[in-house]
Amino acid sequence: MTELPDIESLQLLVLVGEHRSLTTAAEHVGTTQPAASKRISALERRFGVRLLDRSHTGSTLTSDGRLVCSWAERVIEDVNLLVEGVNALRRERTAQLSLAASLTVAEHLLPTWIGDLRRQVADLHVGLQVLNSTRVCELVRSGEIDLGFIESPRRLRSLRSQIVARDRLVLVVAPGHRWARRRRPVGAAELATTPLISRESGSGTRDTVEQALLATGLTPVEPLLELGSTTAVRSSVATGAGPALLSELVVASDLAAGNLREVATTGIDLHRTLRAVWHTGAAPSGAAAELLALASRAGSSPRTASARDAKSERDRS
Repeated sequence: MTELPDIESLQLLVLVGEHRSLTTAAEHVGTTQPAASKRISALERRFGVRLLDRSHTGSTLTSDGRLVCSWAERVIEDVNLLVEGVNALRRERTAQLSLAASLTVAEHLLPTWIGDLRRQVADLHVGLQVLNSTRVCELVRSGEIDLGFIESPRRLRSLRSQIVARDRLVLVVAPGHRWARRRRPVGAAELATTPLISRESGSGTRDTVEQALLATGLTPVEPLLELGSTTAVRSSVATGAGPALLSELVVASDLAAGNLREVATTGIDLHRTLRAVWHTGAAPSGAAAELLALASRAGSSPRTASARDAKSERDRS
């Protein structure tokens, strides 16, 4: 039976194939050309196959070497997959608090809440998955996570929930868009018939828009673009691809910098609540209960409420 090769030698062989140079391959792995040549020679003896054509102009893979190199690439890929899987298992085993959250909550609210919690609970390890609201609810129902955070207005089957923050969707366009200097607000009917840049189905933001339009008796047209992340939606809007409805939390910095422009809307309620969710059969306990309490206090603090009331007053004026 042929002795198994070491991964480092296989990686060196693959690098020779990529760069068509033993010297360059040696530099990439931090060794000298003579040392790299010895490793390849040892690999050739182990396999009983000549892998390199060596000449005064350099070293290139033989036809057998190219075939072995293609097999080596798959071995290295599988080894990397093994290492990543083991690391994921280790993280899962060591996580004391397992969370999943929609993007808006994960990026703009959870970092502060988790930071506050870590100051209260020494050596706390948090495992966080960032998913759309539908997927977060699925993980909570299956018991795979301790606590979830969502934006979706849909009815929560087999889940209990608690409001942790309030948010508003704003209509945004690029500075050069025809609506950027518009003085008349966009009404619900016009909004429903305008193809928007949108998140994927199952996203809390998209659910909020659809439910808000349905509440006015309108059905939205198909999206202009359907994208899998809020960052992609923001970028597409900024390039002038079209308008979008996005969380005020998400676009605040873009509006302040002038990268996006807010367009006023009328005849539709785009306010929403952000919620923590957990399974009906298992009340949050330990670190999950403490995080829920922190989030709830932050969402109902006088400072937050005052800012929210002031914003609502500006919207009405």
